Amino acid sequence: MKTKNKRLISIIVAVPILLMIPLIAMQFTDEVNWSLSDFMVMGILLLSTGLICELVIRSVKNSTYRITLCIVVLFMLFLIWAELAVGVFGTPFSGS
Repeated sequence: MKTKNKRLISIIVAVPILLMIPLIAMQFTDEVNWSLSDFMVMGILLLSTGLICELVIRSVKNSTYRITLCIVVLFMLFLIWAELAVGVFGTPFSGS
């Protein structure tokens, strides 16, 4: 199997594994209270971030640009995640 396909499969497998963290936490504490829509939104965010980084890795040849673009994509993930979780910017999408 090619390295590119292994990386893509790793991304697809990593998303449900990461989503298991809040699912397991919900079994032990009331502090974590995710609904089905929370899991769906986070799954879409994680998968799209991984796939965009994969696209950047496959299409951009210059390693400096590749790393910079992946960092920007990850930064955008964290900004969106923070906004949805606690409303850092106060948009109507905020969780607070």
